[in-house]
Order: sequence, then structure tokens, then C-alpha cells
Amino acid sequence: QVQLVESGGGLVQPGGSLRLSCAASGSIFSFNAVGWHRQATGKERELVAVIPRSGITNYADSVKGRFTISRDVAKNTVYLQMNSLKPEDTGVYYCGGRRIASNAEVWGQGTLVTVSS
Repeated sequence: QVQLVESGGGLVQPGGSLRLSCAASGSIFSFNAVGWHRQATGKERELVAVIPRSGITNYADSVKGRFTISRDVAKNTVYLQMNSLKPEDTGVYYCGGRRIASNAEVWGQGTLVTVSS
């Protein structure tokens, strides 16, 4: 079973930047797509950005122009570069994807991002 492990969260001031990493224990191409989701306290989990096998990225309207999802195939890692952070970006960020072979969803444990002065 391929696992996903997030890292890179922390406390940052409004306007600051963070880069999150999602390391897969196997090939990221074993997923049809890998996405970053976030969940704020008291809210539902929402999709922030996704990168499918094709490499054509897609973003939530709230983060377009500020966040960039990318991948390093050799390292089996997907990144989320977050710039111009706002307090409303605060939440637990999860990476996840659906395995092609088993159709099973796989999620990481999450990493907390707090944007506050």
C-alpha cells in the first residue's frame, strides 16, 4: 500500500509563503491524480489544487495566482507552493489521491498551516 506523508506546515504571517511537501512511498503515477485539500475548523474539507498524471493542474478559485502545485517524479513528491498567504488559508492541509490499480483513496495525516500576525 502506497502511503502519503505531508510536511512543511507551520505558522506564517499574512503575506508570507510556505511550501508543503507530499512524499509518496511508491510511484506518484500509481495515482490517477494527487491533490492538496484543506480543512478549516468547523468547515468541510475542500480541494485546493490537483495535478493529474497528465500534469495539467487545476486550482480552487480562492487560491489561483497565489498557490502552485508541482511534482518531482524522481522523488515521488508533490509540492504546494503557497504565496501571499491570508488568514483564511489557515487549516489542516492533506494530500490525497486514488490508486489506479485498486481504486482506493489514500490520504496523508495532514499538516497544519496557520496564517496569523
